[in-house]
Amino acid sequence: MEAAAGSPVRFKSNYAALRRIEPFYRGGRVQVNRDGRFMFCPCGTKLNVIDVETGALHSLQQDEEEDISSFVLSPDDEILVTGSRALLLKQWNWQESRCVRTWKAVHTAPVATMAFDSTSTLLATGGCDSTIKIWDMVKQYCTHNLKGSSGVVHLVEFHPDISLLQLFSSSIDYKIRIWDLKTSKCVAVLDGHFSAVTSLAFAGGNTLLSSGRDKICMVWDLKTRESKRTVPVYESVEAAVLLPDKGDFSQLGVKKQGLHFVTAGSKGILKVWEVATAACVHTQPVPFELKEEASERSLTQCMLVPERNEIVTVSVEHNIVFYDAQTLQLRKQLAGYNDEVLDVKFLGPGDSHIVVATNSPQLKVFELATSHCQILYGHTETILALDVFRKGLMFVSCAKDKSLRVWRMSKDGRVACVAQGLGHAHGVGAVSCSRLKESFIVTSSQDCTIKIWSIPESLTSKAKAALISSPETLHARVTERGHDKDINSVAVSPNDKLIATGSQDRTAKLWSCSDCSLLGVFTGHKRGIWCVQFSPVDQILATSSADGTLKLWGLRDFSCLKTFEGHDASVLKIIFVSRGAQLLSSGSDGLLKLWTIKTNECVKTLDGHEDKIWGLHSNKQDDMVVTASSDSCIMLWKDVTEIEEKEAQAKQEEQIIKEQELSNLLHEKRYLKALGLAISLDRPHTALMVVKAILRETDGRRHLEENIARLRKDQKEAVLTFLVTWNTNSRNCHEAQAVIETLLKHEAPDSLLQYSGIKPAVESLLPYTERHFQRLSRLLQASMFIDFMWQNMKLADVSQQEDMTS
Repeated sequence: MEAAAGSPVRFKSNYAALRRIEPFYRGGRVQVNRDGRFMFCPCGTKLNVIDVETGALHSLQQDEEEDISSFVLSPDDEILVTGSRALLLKQWNWQESRCVRTWKAVHTAPVATMAFDSTSTLLATGGCDSTIKIWDMVKQYCTHNLKGSSGVVHLVEFHPDISLLQLFSSSIDYKIRIWDLKTSKCVAVLDGHFSAVTSLAFAGGNTLLSSGRDKICMVWDLKTRESKRTVPVYESVEAAVLLPDKGDFSQLGVKKQGLHFVTAGSKGILKVWEVATAACVHTQPVPFELKEEASERSLTQCMLVPERNEIVTVSVEHNIVFYDAQTLQLRKQLAGYNDEVLDVKFLGPGDSHIVVATNSPQLKVFELATSHCQILYGHTETILALDVFRKGLMFVSCAKDKSLRVWRMSKDGRVACVAQGLGHAHGVGAVSCSRLKESFIVTSSQDCTIKIWSIPESLTSKAKAALISSPETLHARVTERGHDKDINSVAVSPNDKLIATGSQDRTAKLWSCSDCSLLGVFTGHKRGIWCVQFSPVDQILATSSADGTLKLWGLRDFSCLKTFEGHDASVLKIIFVSRGAQLLSSGSDGLLKLWTIKTNECVKTLDGHEDKIWGLHSNKQDDMVVTASSDSCIMLWKDVTEIEEKEAQAKQEEQIIKEQELSNLLHEKRYLKALGLAISLDRPHTALMVVKAILRETDGRRHLEENIARLRKDQKEAVLTFLVTWNTNSRNCHEAQAVIETLLKHEAPDSLLQYSGIKPAVESLLPYTERHFQRLSRLLQASMFIDFMWQNMKLADVSQQEDMTS
């Protein structure tokens, strides 16, 4: 800070959206390609393709506004087919985000499931109309229409041995049907489940594993078509995945040869089972309490990516997790959907992470470089606010469960809860950390009280913090009833001596930090105050309110120094930027505004969100801002003031060089190049000077024709727009008409009609040309009259002379 204090303050003029973290998955089946690099997630009307390493995504956007009901990627990664509620099937070149062909699904209801055979030539579609259709993807026609299922066909799988030409399906009658594609008949029905069958997996050619919501998995012998074994798994199973024969799975309890499989279901954990003994040999440890019934942590899908030796799971909360298949160690986690985002802060020493409070009891910590997301369990109700200590390693969260929690990030980026505090009578809605040292926390609640919590030394010293096994309990040092209504915001001054609170009762108050005694009240807002913030450099407090204004107050006399008006809606958050010289504010209309305090003006309005912006935070370098909104999106904004200034300067320099070059060309009488340069600089007046200079030459008309004829089509189009302007002035009409004549002479009418803007150009040229023509006609008449007068005068003069000589 001291080093920065020497340099002058650089005022910001603009921010540009650097990155948008938005929902990419809203439920449905997820698929990973063969090499595990890309993941495909349906999200309403579009299908998102996510790069697993970086989290970057591109979308396959349909023309029609209908949701995607199912999709499938072929085993060779070449063909992607989507089915929508518009009863259309689309084939995509997904690398180029291009739809290759569209055809009618022939189903009378949406397609619920799809599957390719192992050769990627046959596609099976199971519909909500109880039929299954097989499509030849090479010859592009429907080969089979299989009828006989009851209700929605929600599962189809080809037998891996394509020579058998068998298809397996299941519908809502809980039976597994085997179809012979040579005869188009159902040749067997495997009856054993008492609820929906959720997955089918093949082991070798003769064994089938099926899982169901009836809390069992069944192993079938496909030769006898009988059940070999029933494995009770004591939870509703959504997916069962067979472990490969090759590979060391000893850490998952695999001790013997034989079939083993992994189940994922309503309890939200992975379990490994041995088929021979029907016993569970391994249960995945998890950081949350297990529930018997289905919850938001329940798993909806599980799949194996053999190329990367990974198991991928998908939860009801739309979190997608990648595990090492041999150890079940977490490799990566992606959050597919954030509900309403209530707060966001930069985290880590280099602001490498962001911590996000969504409309849930879990916190999400995103690593910005990789999009890897850690989910932090602890709170039992929705988290309402966050704040980070100055060093960026410790932060605090507060929630509706009347508690606050302190979290610490280790050097490897892992976050753990180190302390919790209970004491408020209602949900804790605002929190602020001490600014100089990690010494205390201030919270405010809907119970209208402020509490100051001291942080014990055991949490701040690194040596002792490493020894903490369970969260310490914090106790409030001071409690004070602060306002008559909900306290929406609390802030600590940069020197840790003052506390400010803003309330729904339309006032802000200043408190002493040592004993929480009231120092003064700021009154003036017409509605509730949403946010209070201390200036980092001056003795000033900024407040924002539901009345759409921001106010700056002096801390000495509690008077209002400035009011900023410009928001049309409630101003929810404010922060100081540019070392206290500017303000950033966010509104409930989704707009972000940058204000310069000295001039009272709004420098820039940024529109990036569709809904209320609850979260707004700047990084330590003061060159990036993160915003979070009710529209489920988090946006990173970069300060582009310096870049824009450099670009403008470079443009100006380039302009000066070109102008110099232009005057040199005119001096050297290199008219063609001069005309081209004037067109590229978009200078109608300069181009006119060039045309005038050409016409001044001897045989100027011919020179003009030659130069105009040698121009490119786009340059001729530019000259056409120029001469419309020239033609409006009688001084320049001769040059304009000369160019028009040249264009009409040398260009065929058809090619002239191809020019962009030809219609408005002709419409503009005609009335002025007529006016010039009329003026010339009048001029001609006047000159004829003068000529006639002159002739008469000359004749009279001659006759007088003749009389005198005679």
